[in-house]
Amino acid sequence: MRVRRRSPAGTSPPWGVRRKRTIRRARIAAGVALVLPLTLTSGLGGSSAQAADPTCSVDYSANDWGSGFTAAVTVNNEGTAAIDGWTLTYAYAGNQRLAQGWNGRWSQSGQTVTVTNESYNATIPAGGSVSSGANFTYTGTNTAPTSFSVNGTVCGEEPVEEPAVVATPTSLALQPGGSGTFGLRLNAEPDADVTVSVARTGGNTDLSVTGPATRTFTPANWNTTQPITVAAGTTGSGSATFTATAPGHEPATVTVTQLGGGGDTENEQRFLDLYGQLKDPANGYFSPEGVPYHAVETLIVEAPDHGHETTSEAYSYLIWLEAQYGRITEDWGPFNDSWALMEEWMIPSADEQPTNSFYDPSSPATYAPESTDPADYPAELDGTVDVGQDPLAGELSSTYGTDEIYGMHWLQDVDDTYGYGDACGGTAGEPTFINTFQRGPQESVWETVPQPSCDDFTYGGENGYLDLFTGDASYAEQWRYTNAPDADARAVQAAYWANQWASEQGNGSAVAGTVDKAAQMGDYLRYAMYDKYFKEIGDCVGATSCPAGTGKNSAHYLLSWYYAWGGALDSSAGWAWRIGSSYAHFGYQNPMAAWALSSDADLVPDSPTAGDDWATSLERQVEFYRWLQSDEGGIAGGATNSWEGDYGTPPAGTPTFYGMYYDEKPVYHDPPSNQWFGMQAWSMQRLAEYYYATDDADAGEVLDKWVDWVLSEVTIGEDGDFQIPATLAWSGAPDTWNAANPGDNAGLHVEVTAHSQDVGVTGSLANALSYYAAASGDTAAQNAAAGLLDALWAHLDPVGIATPETRSDFSRFEQEIYIPPGWSGTMPNGDVIEPGATFESIRTFYHDDPSWPAVEDYLNGGEAPTFEYHRFWAQADIAIAAATYANLFE
Repeated sequence: MRVRRRSPAGTSPPWGVRRKRTIRRARIAAGVALVLPLTLTSGLGGSSAQAADPTCSVDYSANDWGSGFTAAVTVNNEGTAAIDGWTLTYAYAGNQRLAQGWNGRWSQSGQTVTVTNESYNATIPAGGSVSSGANFTYTGTNTAPTSFSVNGTVCGEEPVEEPAVVATPTSLALQPGGSGTFGLRLNAEPDADVTVSVARTGGNTDLSVTGPATRTFTPANWNTTQPITVAAGTTGSGSATFTATAPGHEPATVTVTQLGGGGDTENEQRFLDLYGQLKDPANGYFSPEGVPYHAVETLIVEAPDHGHETTSEAYSYLIWLEAQYGRITEDWGPFNDSWALMEEWMIPSADEQPTNSFYDPSSPATYAPESTDPADYPAELDGTVDVGQDPLAGELSSTYGTDEIYGMHWLQDVDDTYGYGDACGGTAGEPTFINTFQRGPQESVWETVPQPSCDDFTYGGENGYLDLFTGDASYAEQWRYTNAPDADARAVQAAYWANQWASEQGNGSAVAGTVDKAAQMGDYLRYAMYDKYFKEIGDCVGATSCPAGTGKNSAHYLLSWYYAWGGALDSSAGWAWRIGSSYAHFGYQNPMAAWALSSDADLVPDSPTAGDDWATSLERQVEFYRWLQSDEGGIAGGATNSWEGDYGTPPAGTPTFYGMYYDEKPVYHDPPSNQWFGMQAWSMQRLAEYYYATDDADAGEVLDKWVDWVLSEVTIGEDGDFQIPATLAWSGAPDTWNAANPGDNAGLHVEVTAHSQDVGVTGSLANALSYYAAASGDTAAQNAAAGLLDALWAHLDPVGIATPETRSDFSRFEQEIYIPPGWSGTMPNGDVIEPGATFESIRTFYHDDPSWPAVEDYLNGGEAPTFEYHRFWAQADIAIAAATYANLFE
């Protein structure tokens, strides 16, 4: 089994639904100095309108509960100069009356509403935004405003749903002399035939449309995708833009990149070849929206329980992949596009986290104990347990002028396979935020009940899915999200290198905007440094006796397993919550990101204390590795501030790290979270990057020992024959940490109990060995990295790099899922959720999967099925490793 992501077990955890926006267009009268066109976006159950302009925009959303609503506005400065002071004016058509406002001075005269900046958010820098909100009451109808004025400039509106040409995918990568296709359709039925013409409108002239450059759509076939073929020449390289236009329709653009130029060495060319396979639409790594799937194959159960789900991890790998592509080709458009894609689909938008303004930092969340047995759920909420204060909320709101969280949710149903897409006013079939894990460390993926991140009780039981996980006197419709900190940190890590490489090329300005966003993400990522309920760190035993934290004494300064946030859908009874995590796993640490966020002028976040927090985190993370290093060299699990999730009493003699208790398998137990060698490769790659960048002697000492252990367990033969560690067994424990006099951990041991040809982990290992070799001069590590890359390329197939995997764990398709007695509900497809349900019985869509017969035969007594999987993260890890080796040694 591969590593599994977890959500916060036992308390109000995660996830909302992504939906498209209804569009209205508005234009500004010519001749004015300030251009602020209007974008109105639909809220949860609210009305909407939208307008767009290349210079700037204003977002408006309304979360309506029938007798009142919350209005939210965001002024986005998309121009090149700062806006110094702003006033927004608009009018309602009905009897809407202002009750209260925030993050701006709200007033109303008749039907006209005016919002003026506060002193702290008066200036909107180029590319920046300011958000404000207010509550209103009304009777009758609540029609969205259709005319706005910003600093005296009036915006009008045009009809909803302006006709447009739609292209999928929006990017292609072609080998020299190769060709590829993208599809075109219309977004709405036309009154008469529409001819769409395609032409190259800029960029690489070696790319051209071959075959017909026009396609005709009729009222009968307007929604049927028709292909356009683009071919690459043999001499050029770089990207070109192709624009599809039609009379009366918004155009669509597609970026086509010709690979080749820049592949000056063997491993650079390997990178470009594998990059081309990933970007080839025929290979199926991306959805029509451009979202990277977890895997090409659909029947796969591990962290996600379906191959066409995706994780924040996959998005971060895409960003990292595009950073390396920019280094090799000097084309930074795909890097910026990858961040924009992540921002569009994996960071909840304002209307998907609508009641953050009600969050009270002095009371972040209601306590609920975790349990090691899923049968102990739902866990009862307990308001008598003191929780600490959140020291970040005020600083972040003041810095960014919004109460929204800028971080990724971890799990997405890209094809809407489960069918939650239409919950909370969403759109069926679109990428949708979901969650699985909810019931403590013993709940494996095979024991989960998938649920929507935005639960409006459309599916599940009487209370949606909430009463499967938490016990309460009553339940409210709500949204909730969970962040996987290692993914956000990886995105920051990639942005650091993109900035370095682009600047070396003289292209730093090309990535500056994206790097600013990475710094902002790092600002919010500090929530991962805190105890789950903001209780004091160290010797924290007893939920009622462990002191509530104040200031930053609830920060352990490590990257924990998650942070999460959520709130009510009904803003008339508005509430919101946030939690950190008490569990820290060594595999999630990223000293490279911590160093960048604490010392790189372009990446230190804007909040006043962020740079210092990340400097403390960097020191603490390196100490964490040192504390957990076994006698052999492998790194053990981690630590917790809440023993077994309920601030229990650990066994006598349990070693501690700054008062946190050693945990051999933090967060999940089925299988143990530190059993998979991939955690070693992932985390030590980041430490090796940090060592390469800084020459930190403590990092080098850890790596010296770790690399010697790993190389003793790696074998590289001929013709693609290789083995790396796969499964680890642990015994003993580390010494209690003493920073002034660390112990030697002579009693902590690791044994490699199985080896494998896991291609993704092998790529990560080669990357780690490359950075270590470049920093230390260790030729054995360099030779091993080169040998592993050679061995991987012997397993190249038309889709990517893969080796056979026998899945005996698929017997667990028949495993019973714990459902509390008397509970019943249904999945969106009608599958019944009740006691006795199994993993398979609530996922009967798997019966239609082309790979199901092999699994069914196994369940009926046959042999365990063998598959070759093409996971996106694994292919990206291999490609990145090849580019790393080329950059450092070739």
